[in-house]
Amino acid sequence: MGILRGIKMDRLDELVSAILSSGLKTIELAMNTYKAPQILAKIVELSGKKLIVGAGTVLTVDDLKKALDNGAGFIVMPTLAVDVVQYCAKNKIPVFAGALTPQEIYNAWCLGASMVKVFPAKFFGPEYFREIKGPFPQIELLACGGVNIKNIGLFFSNGASAVAFGASIFRKDWIASGQFLRIQESIKALIDSKDKGPSQIFFI
Repeated sequence: MGILRGIKMDRLDELVSAILSSGLKTIELAMNTYKAPQILAKIVELSGKKLIVGAGTVLTVDDLKKALDNGAGFIVMPTLAVDVVQYCAKNKIPVFAGALTPQEIYNAWCLGASMVKVFPAKFFGPEYFREIKGPFPQIELLACGGVNIKNIGLFFSNGASAVAFGASIFRKDWIASGQFLRIQESIKALIDSKDKGPSQIFFI
């Protein structure tokens, strides 16, 4: 899953085109982006249902409703916003709650998270996922923070069901200078570098 944060409306059509051409299927827009609701709606429009578009950094029910009203198909957060997760679970909206410790991960799953976003994953590394999956084999885990071309396969082989990436590829300087082919090729290289693992791969 690819994560977009702090992007602007201008050149959005070129960015979405690059994402579609890369083979990426899932994208998240952080709701703390300026004019996020309008940008989210535009991404949904430009993707023409070829992308699964979600909203991230959703920490309040107000932001949740803004995201849903503008076409978000799933919800992501960096921590556990209890009321947001409960609303999503009740209304069958896919929601990825953020957690790090075993207790936090378990709490998020028990509240109804569709998947638990382990964030920031880079500080504990891929092997941490194997340790968590030992006592919690039923919990779906998403690795976010520090996923790159060298470790993406390791996250999957150690138990991650999905991975997410953002600023390392959706660089503001690349977008500003129109290097959309570079963004496209970087996404594709990341996807291609994963080992044989789950067929479902998200980049946030």
